[in-house]
Amino acid sequence: MTRDLTAEAGRRAFIADHTVVEAPPLVPELRLHLATEVTALWQATETCMNATGLAPPFWAFAWAGGQALARHILDTPALVRDRDVLDFAAGGGLVGLAAARAGARHVTCVEVDPLAVSAIAANAALNGLADRIEARCDDLTTDLSRPAPWSVVLAGDVCYEQPMADRVLAFLRARAAAGATVLMADPGRSFLPRQGMRVAAHLSVPTSLALEDRTRMDTVVYHL
Repeated sequence: MTRDLTAEAGRRAFIADHTVVEAPPLVPELRLHLATEVTALWQATETCMNATGLAPPFWAFAWAGGQALARHILDTPALVRDRDVLDFAAGGGLVGLAAARAGARHVTCVEVDPLAVSAIAANAALNGLADRIEARCDDLTTDLSRPAPWSVVLAGDVCYEQPMADRVLAFLRARAAAGATVLMADPGRSFLPRQGMRVAAHLSVPTSLALEDRTRMDTVVYHL
């Protein structure tokens, strides 16, 4: 069935059609709408993308960096407790959900893909966190002078392409320079810069050969 992905109801139906509700391996406390058939979802998304400009379905997978950062937040709740948090390039919202579960006052999950934003809202409702999560479609990298009310900024697995890594790091460093606590997690992507970051944690994340080239990835949480 072809869904109208320009409407919220159509996006929610597409998500329900192409995902199952599961807990990521490293974060059993949370459940997400996740894809089980990587190729099938990618093909379905590409079919819609031709007509609507839809982005690839990165939101439907619990990537290693997101799992590691979510685990770190849940294990170290003082990092976010009673603070306003931004989950940047949030995907399906795993990191933001972990921050909300760990006691953040308010969490804003930002994505440039409207389907991802709908997935974040669906995942927040699924975990009983809808009142703590704001899902927003926005590109915060276009104007670094815009007001940024968050005292904690989180980003998981965002350095897999050079242009994106450059934009993301410029935004994250601007937020760190403004006084925010900035944490990002990366499993060794090629475009991760090494300067200006301190290691906060090492985690081994179970992964799928359908997505990565190994079944576990050593992932580092960095403090900018």
